[in-house]
Amino acid sequence: MRDAVVVEAVRTPIGKGRPNGALAHVHPVELLAHTLRALVERSGVDPALIDDVIGGTVDQVGEQAMNTTRYAVLSAGFPDAVPATTVDRQCGSSQQAVHFAAQGVLSGAYDLVVACGVESMSRVPMWSNVPEGKDPFGPGVAARYPEGLVPQGISAELIAAKWSLSRERMDAFAVESHRRAAAAWEGGLFDAEVAPLDGVTRDECVRPGSSTEVLAGLRPAYYDPGFGERFPQIDWNVTAGNASPVNDGASAVLIASGETAARLGLRPLARLHSFAVTGSDPLLMLTGVVPATEKVLRRASLTLDDIDLFEVNEAFSSVVLAWQQETGADLAKVNVHGGAIALGHPLGASGARLTTTLVHAMRERGARYGLQTMCEAGGLANAMVLEGV
Repeated sequence: MRDAVVVEAVRTPIGKGRPNGALAHVHPVELLAHTLRALVERSGVDPALIDDVIGGTVDQVGEQAMNTTRYAVLSAGFPDAVPATTVDRQCGSSQQAVHFAAQGVLSGAYDLVVACGVESMSRVPMWSNVPEGKDPFGPGVAARYPEGLVPQGISAELIAAKWSLSRERMDAFAVESHRRAAAAWEGGLFDAEVAPLDGVTRDECVRPGSSTEVLAGLRPAYYDPGFGERFPQIDWNVTAGNASPVNDGASAVLIASGETAARLGLRPLARLHSFAVTGSDPLLMLTGVVPATEKVLRRASLTLDDIDLFEVNEAFSSVVLAWQQETGADLAKVNVHGGAIALGHPLGASGARLTTTLVHAMRERGARYGLQTMCEAGGLANAMVLEGV
């Protein structure tokens, strides 16, 4: 029976998604091309052997339009015979790319494939792909949800209210994310996964000196009197400090069949074990990580106690804390090198970034099983289980 293994995984440092961010001068195609070049250099594979490159990008417009992944492949110097496609499952786009790539290997369609992702939020801001005055949802959705859907920040507030998550608890979670990320950098734990770019060697948003006292002084990020009237249960506890920032970055994962890896002399980092994707309430759009986790564990015939490490995307503190309350997971095993609140969340790159961090953490800690899950706009979530090899 065929299997699918990760044989290399790299990412850029993550920059602030602002005009003065450390990577704002880099075109998104070049961000992604950098990880593709690093991937083949570190693995030693001939890029001509790659069957496909599947990339994730959320705002596919402007400099991220026209199948960004294809042009990154060409910019990276791969043979023009290497194909590429770009997918969009919102924040989980490059995790979905990992799923598609691994499933292609398992089916026999691929022997060697890249899953990757990129987002330059400094150059292509979020929602750039929706021109002002245009409706991306259509009349059928409006009829189904007559009071209207809500932005992600309001969903994060609704989650905090539903699970009784205090401002203090969400801020403490954010501070711990920064502490873990800073410790991982100081301990050299990101060296194996980060490919420095143009003199940028570290993630720009990590704040080693972050504290709950500092975060307590931040104002609510999404306060809106209209939504406050509609949802009186909201206490307005979500701030820029307990949510992920906007960022620039790219990531890439090289996946092969076990037979191909052995033939090419590649050392697997982990085996891609099981996959799940699910939909959830689009008003509470970020809660899909709970059923996705349950679904992937069933498919893997595992329990939560079997999992040694978790990567749960920190779009907001409230998302991970609600997931933890529902699943009972041990937070000591979750995002052990920090998460998106500290490291950053370059939308289309984040899924493969989580995979990259997870496989290297599993190798470093000798973990048997790892689980990765991400919430996504529209009420979606991906989850997968990886097995140490």
